[in-house]
Amino acid sequence: MADPTFDIVSKVDKMEADNALHQAQKEIAQRYDFKNVGAEVDWSGEKLLLKASSEDRVKAVLEVLEAKFIKRGISLRSLDTGEPYPSGKEYRIDVSLKNGISSEDAKKVSKIIRDEGPKTVKSQIQGDELRVTSKSRDDLQATMALLKGSDLDIDLQFVNFR
Repeated sequence: MADPTFDIVSKVDKMEADNALHQAQKEIAQRYDFKNVGAEVDWSGEKLLLKASSEDRVKAVLEVLEAKFIKRGISLRSLDTGEPYPSGKEYRIDVSLKNGISSEDAKKVSKIIRDEGPKTVKSQIQGDELRVTSKSRDDLQATMALLKGSDLDIDLQFVNFR
């Protein structure tokens, strides 16, 4: 029988993100402080585009969007938020969703597992995810707890635990 394994991934559910976006759009349309400031949130390809008439208002739109993402169970670590920039008469912020683990982040996670995890645990980078194996399920669960407690700037999910 094969050794117990699990995969570490970093993915955002596109439907949940879409639902959070629609909830944010609804709140922005109804709130009094967003009247007549041209506040909008929309998909722009694979990114979210936030618009408003002033820098403060576009930051407030970002706060509303982040609150909706938190309510829908999407970590803010999976958002890559840009700085407000002027575009004509309005200010904009580009927000992209991080999907997959970059090779640098995968190396950081592997190093944490190697240095601080149980000695029987091995990790292997497979594209944009990591496969973690061990003889003991308890060691794998200890590794999950270690990674949940570590301060990484990416949102990790643990899938395919066998």
